[in-house]
Amino acid sequence: EYFLLVFSSRSSAKIIAPLGCLVSRQKHTLPDLPYDYGALEPHINAEIMQLHHSKHHATYVNNLNVVEDKYKEALAKGDVTTQVSLQPALKFNGGGHINHTIFWTNLSPNGGGEPKGELMEAIKRDFGSFANFKEKLTAVSVGVQGSGWGWLGYNKEQGRLQIAACANQDPLQGTTGLIPLLGIDVWEHAYYLQYKNVRPDYLKAIWNVINWENVSSRYATCKK
Repeated sequence: EYFLLVFSSRSSAKIIAPLGCLVSRQKHTLPDLPYDYGALEPHINAEIMQLHHSKHHATYVNNLNVVEDKYKEALAKGDVTTQVSLQPALKFNGGGHINHTIFWTNLSPNGGGEPKGELMEAIKRDFGSFANFKEKLTAVSVGVQGSGWGWLGYNKEQGRLQIAACANQDPLQGTTGLIPLLGIDVWEHAYYLQYKNVRPDYLKAIWNVINWENVSSRYATCKK
């Protein structure tokens, strides 16, 4: 460990520990769902939600903590090679944690329908109509090859909404710069137990549980 020597005119040198010694990193934790596992039925069944949250998301959280500990060690040693080699795992598990934390709040048993207020105005402005936006985001999500996510994001530089797809667990903002508003998980673990390999059926159903209040709140926040 390195320590700083601080001198003052009235006293001898004081040894001050570096910030890393004083502040221990907070471990990432699995967030609680704001509803019961079966609350989104019949659109997403309880078994999927339980496995998706308590197994898949939990694994990303656990692995992220392990990777960050290894990264911290490599950083302390000045081991750049190890730091670089850990980047893919950091991106995958960190992205998985970020994406799912947003995803759970984007859903609600009282969801569905259409957004209101400023978000709806922005959707009409940038996509022509809500129906057109829904069709485009569905198409982008269906079209993800293998595993990934469909997103509605906010382009802060251009001041407009934008649709994007990300592969695997790549986080939207970290890879595209867009601020995430609404994410649709199209990994098979998000729907296979109920919809088998028919991703379009799952995407048709998920619109019934989209939490537009949450999406609108995210939009209002990122515009500030």
